[in-house]
Amino acid sequence: MTPAQNSFKIAPLRPRMAPRSNYSFAIVASQYNLEFTQPLVDNAYRELGALEQGATVQLTWSPGAFEIPVLVKLIAAQGKHDAILAFGVLFEGETAHAGLVAHSVTQALQSIAVEHGVPVLDGVLLLNSPEQAEARCVGSVKNRGIEAARAAISVARTAREISGK
Repeated sequence: MTPAQNSFKIAPLRPRMAPRSNYSFAIVASQYNLEFTQPLVDNAYRELGALEQGATVQLTWSPGAFEIPVLVKLIAAQGKHDAILAFGVLFEGETAHAGLVAHSVTQALQSIAVEHGVPVLDGVLLLNSPEQAEARCVGSVKNRGIEAARAAISVARTAREISGK
């Protein structure tokens, strides 16, 4: 079976819990489709707190997904956070608009991460239906907020090891 034929995906493993954390994380989330972005934020916040007890988490709201990269860039430029998580929910529609926004946001977030040397986790989801959003944002099996938090902790710890901080 080739990797392309592989039908299952492995979620990020849950990192070990830290006794007391001095990590700092930022979350930037879209207010658009709030019924789905709020659970992403809540789940990420809980997971960050459970795995990095005492870590600081700064929450910034964006009006929509398209504005997220500007806010992420301003936060990254401060140099205060070990990782930044970005959350938004876009739905495919009759035009290409949502796909163009999602692509633009993803490209911008990666560029910001590389430019500022801070991990940026892309939790801006392009989905086909509210049912998909429910499964990925509200449910606990495929929750992208939990997955992003685990990945943020893992990459922040690795970045510290590499940089010797």
